[in-house]
Amino acid sequence: MALPSRSSLAIVLSLLLLTADGQTPSTPIVTSITKDRSTSLYTIPVKNGAPLVLDLAGSLVWSTCQQGHHTIPCKSSVCKVANRNHPAGCASTNGGQSGSTDPHCTCSAYPYNPVSGHCGNGDLTVLPLSAQATDGEHPLSPVSLNAYGSCAPDGLLESLPSGAAGVAGLSRLPLSLPSQVASKLKVAKQFALCLPSDGNTGAAVFGGGPFFRVHGIAVNQELVPIAPGALDLNTHTGRGGVVFSSVTPYTTLRDDIFGPLLTAFEKVTSGARVVKPPPPHFRCFDASSFGSTRLGPAVPNIDLILDNGQNWTLPGASSLVQVGEGTLCFAFDNMGWPASDASDAPAIILGTHQMQDNLVQFDLEKNTFGFSGLLLGRSTHCGNFNSGKR
Repeated sequence: MALPSRSSLAIVLSLLLLTADGQTPSTPIVTSITKDRSTSLYTIPVKNGAPLVLDLAGSLVWSTCQQGHHTIPCKSSVCKVANRNHPAGCASTNGGQSGSTDPHCTCSAYPYNPVSGHCGNGDLTVLPLSAQATDGEHPLSPVSLNAYGSCAPDGLLESLPSGAAGVAGLSRLPLSLPSQVASKLKVAKQFALCLPSDGNTGAAVFGGGPFFRVHGIAVNQELVPIAPGALDLNTHTGRGGVVFSSVTPYTTLRDDIFGPLLTAFEKVTSGARVVKPPPPHFRCFDASSFGSTRLGPAVPNIDLILDNGQNWTLPGASSLVQVGEGTLCFAFDNMGWPASDASDAPAIILGTHQMQDNLVQFDLEKNTFGFSGLLLGRSTHCGNFNSGKR
């Protein structure tokens, strides 16, 4: 007998949150995820209910601050950590540096807006955060914690959703949100995201942008002809490899990878009627050319070929996106030039459309991830997780 959809999602989450020795960690915390319709960015309401934008590559938590906010002395050990998190191209301040002999020196940090690409500087401070303890299926009780974060000028909120108070960085660095939750609540240095589709509420679980290896790409179980080594990560320059992004709407590929993938997809959809693509899309189709399945439009799967013989399968709901009335577009983007030629250009930036309605878990200690596959195939979706927001 089929499990109820909410139970199915809870079981998937429990499996993903198992630690290496088969034991579940201390009680994780959960908060809801909302997708902003105007920007397609995802937020969590952890700062006294105010939303913070999720940034998988972000090094810290930052927010606008009120006058009289708490400050951190430069002599504090955490100031040295904050000073190391300095985005490239962000001007240093004359003061606020660790090691200062000034007894009145207050520490500075460098908040970064991943959408606009702008950065600033502000006081390192303590931000009160809140969420719910969870058993993997139900919220249990409120949990509050104080996290180190950066104040930011109001202008740094440009391009973020209306009402957003700042950004929650989710990288493996010590001042990111999951790293601080793990340290303060004594839970595993892991987190899981279930990004919702429009109109639904997803969930982020803490305690239960990293690179991962993709060896190849297949369309309809046939390998896409990509140059040998094109997907490999050069650990010296940072070129190649695959990164996750919570601020990139569609998976974006270097020009030398996007071209062969698009050609392979066009081959298996050659019978579909092509329509003029609106920017930023490269290929669009008349939606009536495809049948409909539980996993979206009836098109051949795209597979990312991973380690240990595993594939991340992208069915029609992940490979195509509806754009306007009766139009479906290829949901991948070309990095273009000169970005594709940059010495540190990743091979693939995995965007939010492909992560949507997947439960994805990141282990920041082991730099690994786990994934459920598209939850629509289990008769559920991210909106069915009980994060306490209803």
